[in-house]
Amino acid sequence: MQSGLHLSVRIDPNSGFCFGVIYAIQMAEDLLDEQGYLYCLGDIVHNDEEVQRLEYKGLRIIGYEQLNQLRDEAVLIRAHGEPPSTYQRAMENNLTLIDASCPVVLKLQNRIKSSFDRREKIFIYGKHGHAEVLGLLGQTSGEAVVFESLDELLRHELPADITLYSQTTKSTDSFYRIKNELIDRGYKVNANDTICRQVSNRDEALRRFATQFDQVVFVSGTKSSNGKVLYQVCKDTNARTHFVSKTEQLCAEWFAPGQSVGICGATSTPMWLMEQVRDALEQF
Repeated sequence: MQSGLHLSVRIDPNSGFCFGVIYAIQMAEDLLDEQGYLYCLGDIVHNDEEVQRLEYKGLRIIGYEQLNQLRDEAVLIRAHGEPPSTYQRAMENNLTLIDASCPVVLKLQNRIKSSFDRREKIFIYGKHGHAEVLGLLGQTSGEAVVFESLDELLRHELPADITLYSQTTKSTDSFYRIKNELIDRGYKVNANDTICRQVSNRDEALRRFATQFDQVVFVSGTKSSNGKVLYQVCKDTNARTHFVSKTEQLCAEWFAPGQSVGICGATSTPMWLMEQVRDALEQF
């Protein structure tokens, strides 16, 4: 690039961790400072760079197999929440659970549990196998039906009365489209909009942000569902949107001298990572 014509770069102030993730990471850091290590069930956040940073501090990510073997230890439950079986296992193994489940997720778990106790037919709009969804399914002893799209839902034998829930990070528009389509087809739908507004409101804010720049760099871990959705929102708004998980993936060839670049990210993207991307871009 010609000297003198640097990129003008700005980070989206509304991007980055949602409060559930901030809370879980703050909890983990406090305990790591105190005791030097901490077990965490599953990735604390769907961002490899942030997980790595915390692993250097002593965070030990474990799965269910290791949880079953663990005795007399403290284990952090991340923001996504857990099914009842995890709490049961903790009691059996004398584990202290440090519960950083997001309050929005806990509220949803309780509502699903109440619906299940009333023997309602529960359908959950969410991603198969996602940590949060497994926690929700656990409230129904695995009986609720999880679906990722209207097509998939309609392949099921549906009851006349449907109780509809959603994973907290799904798109509100899609949720209401599904609800309305079911009503149009003659089903009685008890729809529970349990989508986290801190996440869903980012759609609008991101669209406004993405229109202001020549190019957009979207920073997210590849495992983040929310990252995939929000990246698509940016890309639909500004075709010159690039997806990166770390600074090494940036290409100088993407940019022309003097262009404006916006940096934004998922609810699982740490601010320090977006700042690293900004610093790298300012060197181009």
